[in-house]
Amino acid sequence: MLPSAPAAGAPPDNRLLFRFLLVAVAMYLAWFFGYQQWLGPDGRLDAALCAQITRSSVGLLQGLGFEAAVSPSSRQLVLMSGQPSVVVYPPCNGLVLYALFGGFVLAFPGPWRRKAWFIPAGMALIWGLNVLRVAALAINHRYAHSSLEFNHHYTFNFVVYGCIFGLWMLWARRLAVAPNGPAHD
Repeated sequence: MLPSAPAAGAPPDNRLLFRFLLVAVAMYLAWFFGYQQWLGPDGRLDAALCAQITRSSVGLLQGLGFEAAVSPSSRQLVLMSGQPSVVVYPPCNGLVLYALFGGFVLAFPGPWRRKAWFIPAGMALIWGLNVLRVAALAINHRYAHSSLEFNHHYTFNFVVYGCIFGLWMLWARRLAVAPNGPAHD
């Protein structure tokens, strides 16, 4: 008798799940030892990212016609009409979001050629959203201060995390699948 194909209700192959979990744990350990133990306490990477987001947000605001500047006393402080408006602290510089996004795409199966362009493109989109978020918070602070806390903690988090989730879905459903067959590395 010839061997038959697996039954329709057969359990799925767990190799892809095991690979995803293994890569995810490796990425977490790399984050823990690379950032939490070394780069984070050093502070230079976070300071540079905060200053860069601040400068870019100020540039966007100026381009839109607002009177905005980076504070001469703090490279992380956005001034609107000469008044303090938004401070970009390390938790808000986007580094964790870049790592979260990139780690998921690296852990999820898919062609490396697509990962090589999709990860930087996704990170650039997240960076752009973060610049927009800081600029919008500065405008919010200047013109509708009473809603600032709500928008900072809820509205913009929903938008940014929603975008990241959308990028993950794009990767998992469209780009991780090779054109002529199932996903592979």
